[in-house]
Amino acid sequence: MQMDFPGMDRFDQAILAALGEDGRMSIADLARRIGLSKTPTQARLRRLEAEGIITGYRALIDPIRLGLDHVAFVEVKLTDTREAALAKFNAALARVPEIEQAHLMASHFDYLLKVRTRSMSAYRAVLGEKISALPHVASTSTYVAMQAVIEDSAALP
Repeated sequence: MQMDFPGMDRFDQAILAALGEDGRMSIADLARRIGLSKTPTQARLRRLEAEGIITGYRALIDPIRLGLDHVAFVEVKLTDTREAALAKFNAALARVPEIEQAHLMASHFDYLLKVRTRSMSAYRAVLGEKISALPHVASTSTYVAMQAVIEDSAALP
């Protein structure tokens, strides 16, 4: 299903889809794939970068092959949700490398964290020594993932 993004035509969307599959694609290959010549393709790519739609390029690393196959989702309830407390909590989250994702939620809890470690015992140490020690943490609840069924942040619908 192709989605319509305001201010983007089918060529812009095709660029994003192609680079989402292969960010190392040459301009010539990208141009050929989307059906434009190199110059307009490169101009569109630069515009998408300048507008902040494309924010960067990076290697996708398989965490399982690195032994990081334990994934836990953690609900976090805070004692204080005023802006200053959220800012302090957010800044502290950024210093915990095992936290792969963090989302402020509109729910019965305040944050949902995705935490990746080598094992349950490593996770317990991260939870007890790092996450529970973050500013304003009142409580946590953990859900352990058995398997990632869909996990692709680069793909557009």
